[in-house]
Formats: sequence, structure tokens, C-alpha cells
Amino acid sequence: MAIIEARGLARTFRSRKRTVEAVRGVDLTVGEGEIVGFLGPNGAGKTTTLRMLTTLLKPTAGTATVAGADLLSSPLEVRKKIGYVPQAIGETMGGTDPSCLVIEELLDQAALYRIGGAQARRRAELLTDQLELTGLEQRLVKTLSGGQRRRLEIALGLVHRPPLVFLDEPTTGLDPQSRSNLWEHIASLRRDAPVTHAAGPGASGVPADATGSAATGKE
Repeated sequence: MAIIEARGLARTFRSRKRTVEAVRGVDLTVGEGEIVGFLGPNGAGKTTTLRMLTTLLKPTAGTATVAGADLLSSPLEVRKKIGYVPQAIGETMGGTDPSCLVIEELLDQAALYRIGGAQARRRAELLTDQLELTGLEQRLVKTLSGGQRRRLEIALGLVHRPPLVFLDEPTTGLDPQSRSNLWEHIASLRRDAPVTHAAGPGASGVPADATGSAATGKE
């Protein structure tokens, strides 16, 4: 069963001087449980495609169903059903607060999805165990290594048990060993539960069984 189904997905940017076809008619089918990497040269439209599928950018043309919800008519339902791990750039890295404790970040994220109390703590305990963050719960985020912080960001994207997780440049800034370890963790999560992972630009070192998909167009 397809968890992402896109047909003719396109995005055009217009200014007074010119029109740029950032993504030109992408057809994409992703099955449940797959790990998919968006691969291609600079300017192929990878980032734009990812932003459209996560409801951050409205398509100019085409249709798509993401996690069973219509991308155009039900963007809120799409957001409820997906996890999103942003790029690790800037002071806040992938969206984590450097002044917060690891456990605070996890419980706050759970609260955003109306998961509270004992259930939130059980979920946090499970994710810290799966992503080898056990023992770091009372550490400030800013004291974590790059690999630990990236695993925390993935945990935040999984708190509400989404069937589909988007990872935007998940290995940027990590050394080769940390990149390899991160993909091992992602692969183990897929083995434990039927979660689909879609990795965006910069998805270097993706597992050998991942599917590569290149968007066409110009950014």
C-alpha cells in the first residue's frame, strides 16, 4: 500500500522578470515501510519537493496523498500523520532548544500532540532506549554531541507514532562514522515498527536497500 502517492506535482515561482519551474511534474509512489532518499544534482528540485510533501509549500499543480490524507484539501490531516525532522542548521540546529533538558524536549513535543502524563513518559523512555539516548535525559541539549542531538531530533519526530517521517538533510554536519550510526538507528526503527522514512537532500550514506528518487526541474 502506498503511503505517498504523487502525480504531476509541480511548483513554479514567478517574479516580475522571470518564471522558474522548480519542480516539473513529479510522479512518486512510496510504499509503507520503505526508506526513500531524494537524490539528484543541485537544482533538481529535491528541497522543493520535500517542502510540498510536508505541507510547507503549496504545489502549483498536481495531486498527492500523504499518509492517507489529501495534500491539497487536508494539509492539517497530513501534518497530524507525519513526523518532520528539519535541517540541522543555525543556532537551534534541527529545532531543539539548547537550553532545555532532553526529557523536557520530548515531553513538550508529546504535549503538542496531546499526549501527556504517563503515556508521554513511556513514549520518551522507549525512544531514548531505541535511539541510544538513555542516561542523557537530564542533560542540556547544548551539551550533546552532533550525533546525539540528531538522534534526539529524530525522536521528536517519532513521539506521536507517525507512519511516515520526513528527514531533511539528516546527516549534514556529521562525521562519516556518525552518519553510518545514524542510518543504522533509522533502519532499526523500521524493523521494530512499519515506519516509512523519506530522506531529503544531503541524504548521504543511506542504507543499501533504500529507494532513490530524483525530482526533476530547476530550483
